[in-house]
Amino acid sequence: MTKKWIYPTPQGLYCEPGDFFIDPWRPVAKAVITHAHSDHAKRGSASYLTAEENEPLLRYRLGSDISVQSLRWGEKITIGGVKLSFHPAGHIRGSAQIRLEYKGEVWVITGDYKRHEDPTTTSFEPIKAHGIISECTFGLPIYQWRSPQAVAEEIGNWWAACAAVGKNAILYAYALGKAQRLLALLPSLGPVYVHGSLIGLNQLYEAAGISLLPWKPASEWKKEEGALIIAPPSAQKSRWLTRFEPHEEAQASGWMAIRGRRRQRALDRGFVLSDHADFYQILETIRESEAEKVIFTHGYTTQMVKIARLYGYEAEEWRTAYVGEDDLTDTVEPSEAEP
Repeated sequence: MTKKWIYPTPQGLYCEPGDFFIDPWRPVAKAVITHAHSDHAKRGSASYLTAEENEPLLRYRLGSDISVQSLRWGEKITIGGVKLSFHPAGHIRGSAQIRLEYKGEVWVITGDYKRHEDPTTTSFEPIKAHGIISECTFGLPIYQWRSPQAVAEEIGNWWAACAAVGKNAILYAYALGKAQRLLALLPSLGPVYVHGSLIGLNQLYEAAGISLLPWKPASEWKKEEGALIIAPPSAQKSRWLTRFEPHEEAQASGWMAIRGRRRQRALDRGFVLSDHADFYQILETIRESEAEKVIFTHGYTTQMVKIARLYGYEAEEWRTAYVGEDDLTDTVEPSEAEP
């Protein structure tokens, strides 16, 4: 391999010959963005480059007046001798892997990604490369996902059981990505209301042709029984919930695979549904890339480096500001919040 030309800096991951940053966590002149979650897309950079599918979400989160250039899937652009293209990551709508080629050497930055099919976004595309920079949010063997359809059926059964005893079902999920995925996967069993942070995002998904369950803003709530209410995790323990009593509370997250997480959050139910690859899918992605070197950026990085080395890869970890799927935080912007 040539001299290292992608590396971490105080501003973020830097591509030296192209003079741009990938998902920078501080303002820079040129930011290349994998997706619109707030740990990967920050305000303040002079210009942004992203996948065409992600541009509406990026403008929604960062402001309609930002300077953005977007590319179709697989479309190539050359910046400072570096050939760059975006390829589907499957994490949320518009999420991309970034393929970089310089002097015959190819690197892939996965961003956040998942391997299961998702009706709200373009499916993950394996890419061959000399090196791969991968997340590993769920990089331990205890994380192995069931099919999304099976989890959706489980959530539907819980919702129906709540309705049968005159309760509403409150389901916590990320405002961007997870909530829309649930609205696309779940059966129609009754009225559906959503927290204010979901409204604009739902509308963007529907404008893109994504079919969601019929829903209403929670501000239009009229005393009902048997409704499903989808809200971000930050809404838990807030006065906002009292209008929906009596109710049960659940969360859809990869972290629900650990029972202690559910008890920690005082939830009635926990459903294991993640927008990230599980341990075995991470290994599958690395194998399919045929990469010689693997770098892990966030998650169980230390453990994954050891495992990758056992498989014969040259592996290391880079410390970054990305957080992966953390059910104890939320990405709701102040302008999106509903009291």
